Amino acid sequence: MPPRSPLPARHGLSAAWVRTPDLDHGRPRPWSTMAAWLRDKSPDEVDVEGMLADERFVYDDGRAVLADDAYRPHTFVWFHRDLRDEPEVPGEVTVLHRDERLVVVDKPPFLSTIPRGRHVRQSVVVRLRDELGLPELSPLHRLDRVTSGVLMLATERRWRGPYQTLFADRQVRKTYLALAPCRDDLALPVTVRNHIHKTRGVLQAQVVPDAPVNAVTQIELESRVGDLAVYRLTPQTGRTHQLRLHLNDLGIPIVGDPLYPVELDVSVDDFSRPLQLLASTVELVDPIDGSERRFVSARQFPLL
Repeated sequence: MPPRSPLPARHGLSAAWVRTPDLDHGRPRPWSTMAAWLRDKSPDEVDVEGMLADERFVYDDGRAVLADDAYRPHTFVWFHRDLRDEPEVPGEVTVLHRDERLVVVDKPPFLSTIPRGRHVRQSVVVRLRDELGLPELSPLHRLDRVTSGVLMLATERRWRGPYQTLFADRQVRKTYLALAPCRDDLALPVTVRNHIHKTRGVLQAQVVPDAPVNAVTQIELESRVGDLAVYRLTPQTGRTHQLRLHLNDLGIPIVGDPLYPVELDVSVDDFSRPLQLLASTVELVDPIDGSERRFVSARQFPLL
């Protein structure tokens, strides 16, 4: 674990850190200065020369890393990354509930839950840490960037464990709604059971025939909307893209899905066609005080 950061959060985002290797036990060191090590080990997108000149790399005590500082083993260096100009994601992050331990929000589509890849400022965590003054705010479960609806977050690190254990032990009931084509020949309700595999670096997940079941979803018809229908989805597991893949395999892919049945060439900054999948309800027994908690999204189809 690194020591406490000497740099304050910026845009609701904690400073990044890197650390030189431990003692080399007499072996020759490949770097003579800290700057040489930073040039060698920093990611390509980090402007090492510019940040050294601007004294944006600092040690634990807040002193700037200088270009001629002698190399030191087991030394932490802190810095803030340069962020790209991100288009603002449309839609509000509505706070459904807030207390000492929890913040529950109604997330719009296209907004990442956590800062990741090309989406940093435009994420729930970074937005709300700044807006609510909660520097330790963190999500308790996953909600895909293109999915809308109920998202639970812990206000401080000390509260994360008990709630995350509930999610890991499948003691939280989550209900989703999806807008998709209507099939009159599809007998509902139905429970889909299969094996889903997601290869790292490949966007689409795949159903693996005859493999042990690892993905289970109950699917019910909620209502008809012309040629479309609203389906109520109750997952018993939480595989990546599980709901999207299960509906697609039934011949009723979710409206606005950029991956199923076919992968579309859509820019990450294109907000014109939201996925019509909503995390509608989250229900649990609070692990701290034993109270029954139920949070419901106010969003309606079509999701905008």
